[in-house]
Amino acid sequence: MDLFRKGYNCSQSVFLAFCDECGLDFDIAARLSSSFGAGMGRLREVCGAVTGMFMVAGLLYGYTDPEDQNGKAEHYERIQVLAKAFEDKNQTIICRELLGLEEGKDSPVPALRTAEYYRSRPCEDLVGMAAAMIEEYIAVQKLQNQE
Repeated sequence: MDLFRKGYNCSQSVFLAFCDECGLDFDIAARLSSSFGAGMGRLREVCGAVTGMFMVAGLLYGYTDPEDQNGKAEHYERIQVLAKAFEDKNQTIICRELLGLEEGKDSPVPALRTAEYYRSRPCEDLVGMAAAMIEEYIAVQKLQNQE
């Protein structure tokens, strides 16, 4: 949430919170996740906080072998579980629906981060929620691996 308040987009804010855990340089992680804010470059599709959560999951648990059907299935199931957890709390993972916006892409120009911006949008809380979800997922995975 602090990263979001500093001006990073929703996807960056979640992803950057875990860049050390993922073994990524902060600047590289910031660039890598920069395209996914505001529902993919302000297209208002999948929430950037959710995308940031998925990127962390991919780096930590994703598959690399294109022939690994089991690995793909396990990872896609993981992503669906994370998406459902977010959706259960927010009724959707779609940015425009979370913000109550009409259909269609938004202007590519981001809104200025004013006090009114932070008061009128749920984004900061959604970033915190997504970060907490992936943090909990990681903790559970670590516990399961210790058993």
